[in-house]
Amino acid sequence: MSGAAPSSIPSVLGLHHAAYRCRDAEETRHFYEDILGLPLVHVVSGDAPSTGDPNPFLHLFFQLADGSCIAFFDLGDGKAGEPSPNTPKWVNHIAFNVPDDKALSTMKAHLQKHGIEVLGEVDHHFVHSIYFFDPNGVRLEFTTQVVDDKQMQQYRSEAHEALRDWKKKHQSAAAA
Repeated sequence: MSGAAPSSIPSVLGLHHAAYRCRDAEETRHFYEDILGLPLVHVVSGDAPSTGDPNPFLHLFFQLADGSCIAFFDLGDGKAGEPSPNTPKWVNHIAFNVPDDKALSTMKAHLQKHGIEVLGEVDHHFVHSIYFFDPNGVRLEFTTQVVDDKQMQQYRSEAHEALRDWKKKHQSAAAA
């Protein structure tokens, strides 16, 4: 299997938004708009229309330069989302792309100036990254690609084989 989507399904155009729970809408607005520079572009309030549950909420949307958003639900109870007990806290995160290493360093200094603890810069060989947490405990990453498009195409051509190798290795370990 090549991993290519069947031609019978529509193309996924991009990310519209990723949504998380927040403990305080204004605290979250301050962090994303005033510190990270992502404008608050829409707010929706009501009850959960997708489930019919009577859960009042405020849904905030902060827009990135490409038009996609990161969004948050304030449920009005002052509680942040709880991390999964079976997943290390570094696993679940959202990564924002910045143009280059200079921008990455600038963002790191900017975050630290606001008292935010930053891990990195971490060299992942194809990207450089910094990591930090928002006020709700959501792990965030700023990252920039440091290899050319030809190298990224090479990684793409090797991806399915690497996945098969991982699965084979870990199926063997689970059976033992």
